Formats: sequence, C-alpha cells, structure tokens
Amino acid sequence: MRSAAVVMAWNVFKFCTALRALGSLMLLLVLGIVGVSYYAVVIANYGPVLIAGGHGSFLAVVVLVLFHALLGLLLWTYFSVVLTDPGSVPPNWKPVADEESGETTPLTSMEFSGHIINLKQPGPLTEIPSPRIRYCRKCNHLKPPRCHHCSVCGRCVLKMDHHCVWVINCVGALNYKFFLLFLIYTFLETTLVSVSLLPHFIAFFKDVEIPGTPGTLATTFLTFVLNLAFALSVMGFLIMHVSLVMKNTTTIEAYEKKTTSKWKYNLGRKKNFEQVFGADKKYWLIPAYSEEDLRRMPALQGLEYPSKSDMDVK
Repeated sequence: MRSAAVVMAWNVFKFCTALRALGSLMLLLVLGIVGVSYYAVVIANYGPVLIAGGHGSFLAVVVLVLFHALLGLLLWTYFSVVLTDPGSVPPNWKPVADEESGETTPLTSMEFSGHIINLKQPGPLTEIPSPRIRYCRKCNHLKPPRCHHCSVCGRCVLKMDHHCVWVINCVGALNYKFFLLFLIYTFLETTLVSVSLLPHFIAFFKDVEIPGTPGTLATTFLTFVLNLAFALSVMGFLIMHVSLVMKNTTTIEAYEKKTTSKWKYNLGRKKNFEQVFGADKKYWLIPAYSEEDLRRMPALQGLEYPSKSDMDVK
C-alpha cells in the first residue's frame, strides 16, 4: 500500500514537472504563430498591396490597422497573464468569518487555536471536527474562500480557475480578467487573419496564377489553417468562461458541481461581471484595474467574496 502511494506521488511529480517544461515550449509556440501570422498578413500579402496602391489599398489599410491594434492588445494581455501572480495566501492569514455559512462574527482566539490544533493532527480530512475553516496539508496553512492548491505551481492560488500551460502560470483571482481579455483578443485576431487570408486560401483551389514564391504561398496556406483552428477552439473556450463569469464560478468549482441555481456567490450577472472586470468601464478592455475599484471591491484582491444571505443559500 505504501509503495503504491509512493509510485503515485512520483508519477504526479513527473507529470507536474512535464507541464512546467511544456509551458516554456508553449510560450515559444505562441510567439511563433504570431510571427508566422505577421509575415503572411503584413509582409507577404497586404503590405505589398498597400505599397503598390490602387483599388486594393483602402482594404489593405483597414486590415493592417486592425491587425496591428489587435496584435498589440493580444500581446499586452498575454504577457499580463504570464507575468502577473494569480494570487497567493498572505503569510499568517487568518479567517475572520465563517465562509461556509456566511456569518460575519470573527473567530475567537481560543476557537481559532483549537481549529489549528485539530487540523494539524494526523488523520484524514474527514476527522476535522468543524468545516468553518479550510486547511491545506501540502502548504501547511489555512486557505481563504475559493482558494485551491495547484500541484504544478506547488502552492495555493486565490480563486484558482485552472493551471494553463499556454501562459506558464495559474489563472486565479489577480489575473483571471487578463486571461479572459487574452481569449477575446486572440479570437478577434485569429478571426481577422482567417477572414483576410480567405481569398488567398480559396485561390489555391482555383485554376488561376497566384503571385508569390512557393514559400510565401505555403506560409499563407499554413497561417490560414492555424488561425482558423485557433479561432474555432478559442471561441468554444471563451463561451465556456463567459458562462462561468455570469454565474460567478470557476472551472474548478464547476467541476465540483457547486454551481447550482442557489450557488451562494452568484449575485446576479452585473455584480458577477464586476467581481472580475471591476465597475469602472474605462478599464474593462485593458489588463488593469482602477485604484477606486481595488479599494472598494475586496473580491478583486482574491481574499473576500460577498455572498447571498443564509436564507438564499438554503
């Protein structure tokens, strides 16, 4: 029994190590796809049309302006997700309320100490006498509401949604908005590239002479296929996350089947949306928050979340 547990732990360790290594390759892959798309759209096709002038120059201007604008936003949001800490549990964090029942009465020092002693006793989690506070046995500290342990990062993440190898990072409370914006701008950019290269793609199957070198034509063909595939896959992923935002839940919480119609964190679509994007409309489309939102909305910090009353939850 002990050897089986050791083998399982070793397999999990190897899997997590492989995911961390895969993340670096994904970063290069993202930059590679961006580079190939830039070459196909700007250098190989619409750049020459703009330089040559003529009836196609106006379309070339529109495509190139939109392409560069979306590309800038895509890269901005992407590196914001990569470089932003999703949220860690502060040192010596202590709960000030009953997260399970929504009570606002702080735990007494004696009650708090008693919970810690019980939580650190050996034995399965089911032996914990009270559900009022959560504890991570791997990190050996208390867990705030909606916090989960990430085996890949090796730490607890505030309002963890999932670990994403594409961004070499966890997606959590502090970078979830940036991740959603990255999905939006990726979908718009890949859709624009697919639509703009569609006439060139169709020309491959017609009996007409296509200008350009074989390498240029092959790059255009590959870029269209890649961007169309990404646009379709990201669209499905984006629809899923929009649904999660509207219900104020995460991928992990949805998997745990807690997102019922009486999910206590579901405060209505408007408030649910603001808990991710903030209330200041000027900041909705960029990877940042206003100081006023950060001050007024504790949920953006990842430690405190407003919930429905006990009457609504029951």
